[in-house]
Amino acid sequence: MAHRNDKQRGILARLDWFTIVVYIALLAMGWMSVCGASYDFDQQGNFFDFGTRSGMQVVWIGTSFVLATLILLVSERVYEVFAYVLYAAFMVLLLATPFLAHDIKGSMSWIKIGSFSIQPAEFAKFATALCLAKYACRYEYSMLRWRDAIISIAIVLLPMALIVLQKETGSALVYAAFFLVLYREGMYGSILFAGISAVIYFVVGIRFAEVPMWGILPTSLGEFVVLMLIIAFTLILTLTYTATHRDTMHMALIALAPIGGLLFARYIIPFNAAWIALGACGAIALYLIYLSLRERMWRYFILSLFTLGSLGFSYACSYVLDNVLQEHQQTRIRVLLGMEDDPRGAGYNVLQAQIAIGSGGLKGKGFLKGTQTKLKYVPEQDTDFIFCTVGEEEGFIGCSVVIGLFLILILRLIHLAERQSDTMARVYGYSVMSIFLFHVAINMGMVLGLTPVIGIPLPFFSYGGSSLWGFTILLFVFLRMDMERTVKA
Repeated sequence: MAHRNDKQRGILARLDWFTIVVYIALLAMGWMSVCGASYDFDQQGNFFDFGTRSGMQVVWIGTSFVLATLILLVSERVYEVFAYVLYAAFMVLLLATPFLAHDIKGSMSWIKIGSFSIQPAEFAKFATALCLAKYACRYEYSMLRWRDAIISIAIVLLPMALIVLQKETGSALVYAAFFLVLYREGMYGSILFAGISAVIYFVVGIRFAEVPMWGILPTSLGEFVVLMLIIAFTLILTLTYTATHRDTMHMALIALAPIGGLLFARYIIPFNAAWIALGACGAIALYLIYLSLRERMWRYFILSLFTLGSLGFSYACSYVLDNVLQEHQQTRIRVLLGMEDDPRGAGYNVLQAQIAIGSGGLKGKGFLKGTQTKLKYVPEQDTDFIFCTVGEEEGFIGCSVVIGLFLILILRLIHLAERQSDTMARVYGYSVMSIFLFHVAINMGMVLGLTPVIGIPLPFFSYGGSSLWGFTILLFVFLRMDMERTVKA
């Protein structure tokens, strides 16, 4: 018995208390922000009343501490053994959610249990991270093997698809963070490059779709530039992955055709020069297929798929924007890209948030003294837009402290993940880090008007039990794994 107690004390001594201190600091600042964002002048400073947002947040924080303690008491072997079971259970729950949930602002992602509501998508992130980590620790696992790569990507895409069915696009996009983990574990850089390229195609193609190219009315600037980008990216990838300068030069000569067509349309006969660029993309794809057959190299064929896939994606963007995304999502994207000016509609939240942050100045107006937040000018100011409360009440200094704490947490998670001797713990740690990074970057970005408003919470700050519990589970399961790593070492 004494030996067992000594072992337990040894494990607790190896707990990463530095991360826990940062966690508590973020919780404390988050609670103060909820107090400031939800404060009513009739409340008279009673922040612990369970009938108020700040009082309920105390409940969520207290239960999070209990949850964290229970997680640390459970052996890390339990998470490994039940990883697939938890993933399967949450996928079934995500599938059933639209049928069980009530419509809340167009979203079918909240299940009501008594007087409370939970969002399964928040907890599914933990299950997905655990499942991905479990699969990655298989013998001879490698992201360079197509079977492992496809299954790993499928593990991530399945919850994304199920959450999209709940009309919760923002929560689904969070799962894109797992691709950083896959890249760390050896996924081809070209896949990550393809994802970045897709974002560029979407932004350029949509933003400049109605702008004429060089005064040539039939030619869309967005369409022509995207097609030329597809050609340029294909040339870069060909040169990178095949190192055949001669074949790359042949394709570069094909790429000159759209330039010639553009000059012809500008000075001789106006026509849609994008047709020439589209033909050049097709010719390059066919040439890559020919090289694949001639050289018997799959890389050429994969490059042709990149070209053809890029073409399909670029022309599907406008259809997705107009027919798949909801009207408020379309408007938010257009406002963000500068295509529309809607200060009273979709741009209202961001405009008021920017006003609130800017009004805080260097030192802020002080606790409970923010006028924008007290007068409820900023919608969702205690959830998705809570960072504006930090800016107004604590100013630039307060914002810098919050950003610094999140940066410390993310860097610490990278450090902890890198020191793991077990593959599962390392992959899970990077999954946790990536999810935190995505939430922080996108949430702060949308408050500042740098990213689309997709409605995701700021970890440990936004009001609500589902997000707070979800982030706590993510973090403390990893801390439990890290404790075990130290013991094994």
